[in-house]
Amino acid sequence: MREQSTICVSDQDGYKRVLETLFESMRSEAASGGYSLKFAVRTSVTPDLRTLYVLVQCTPDLSEQNCSDCLTDIYGNIPRVVGSEGMKRKKTRTAIIIVVPSVIAMMLTISICIFVRVRKSKENYENVEGIKSVESLQYDFSTIKAATNNFSDANKLGKGGFGIFYKGKLLNGQEIAVKRLSRNSQQGDLEFKKEVLLVAKLQHQNLVRLLGFCLEGNERLLIYEFVPNRSLDYYIFDPMKCAHFNWEKHFKIIKGIARGLLYLHENSRLWIIHRDLKPSNILLDVEMNPKISDFDLLILKCNEYMAPKYAMLGQFSIKLDVFSFGVLILEVLSGQKITHFHDGENSEYLLSYAWKNWREETTSNLIDPTLRGGPITEMLKCIKIGLLCVQENVSDRPNMTSIVLMLNGNLDPIPTPTQPTSFMQSNIVSSTSVQNDNSSSITNNGASITELCPR
Repeated sequence: MREQSTICVSDQDGYKRVLETLFESMRSEAASGGYSLKFAVRTSVTPDLRTLYVLVQCTPDLSEQNCSDCLTDIYGNIPRVVGSEGMKRKKTRTAIIIVVPSVIAMMLTISICIFVRVRKSKENYENVEGIKSVESLQYDFSTIKAATNNFSDANKLGKGGFGIFYKGKLLNGQEIAVKRLSRNSQQGDLEFKKEVLLVAKLQHQNLVRLLGFCLEGNERLLIYEFVPNRSLDYYIFDPMKCAHFNWEKHFKIIKGIARGLLYLHENSRLWIIHRDLKPSNILLDVEMNPKISDFDLLILKCNEYMAPKYAMLGQFSIKLDVFSFGVLILEVLSGQKITHFHDGENSEYLLSYAWKNWREETTSNLIDPTLRGGPITEMLKCIKIGLLCVQENVSDRPNMTSIVLMLNGNLDPIPTPTQPTSFMQSNIVSSTSVQNDNSSSITNNGASITELCPR
């Protein structure tokens, strides 16, 4: 869809006027449409008596304003038109071979908000040079060393999967976050570069953007955009900070994380499973928008957030992220960690407590006291969605498309959840040692970015 065709018409200004008139009315109609109705279709006749077919469409999770803005941006990508001079020969054939495909290309370009990408062949997927040049993403080690003050403790932000994060500042004033990967990786340089190049192409407002990398000797560095307001766990698990963190912000964060996962699972060029989704991997920008971070290969180190079936068998699917997202929703609503939930003086497992209160129709007991002045119906809906995500039957768990629609109120009624998965941490710990030795599904490659599967 990146290639544009040329439409050959005799009256360029007339063609533009017809298209602009169509687009203005269609944009309003599509943007104001309800769930599953965010589209408009029109036909018109151009000055040279050709029929123009136009379709515009937005995904149903977009707001009216976002849909309108998206369509406006895409309008600039409509194929150009040229005059008819020099095109007299083979005029009829030209109308069939050039005009019709161009109009179809234009229709698909305008409907790019639902963006259907042409699948790359495996050969192209593996061709690093065809994706992006290495030089454009590679940083000099001395530059990053200076930016982080020689990786000083004062610049240390924290520890992530397989590495330590440092804050840095480039000579041009840009702030960055640098992840210094562990040095025990067995991954080759070419494979490392390939994965970095692929992940760097991920562009979404709810993902931390990978800016580049650095390779020098045993040093492997990943350079990310710097996100200033720390991670989600810093706020939701602290009663004092959470008291100034109203429900509107909580709900905004939940929906933003859902949109980021939807992009990873269904809307990006690659099929990506994060596999380490938890509050400490959700960073907040200056406007408290969530950004999913730390796309590292998981070695069963975060047992609380990994669905037991996958932890024990060493198998992964998008439903693993769905499970983790469900746990995250319940933690956000309760203000407590999954394995450190306290009901008065009693300590209980969060999923068990949530399910018990759901069955007894006392779900509001789960809500953090600092949030209880907010819209209770919206909170209970989120708890219900969270329980759907952690159901024991994996096939019953919704995908991220359904979750986004449910959060936006575009899918009603919301299904009734069934019992959540059982979780015996002692079993997970014992199985981990077995799987690390015997399962080919798990790797201890610390430099890998995430699970990358070409669509």
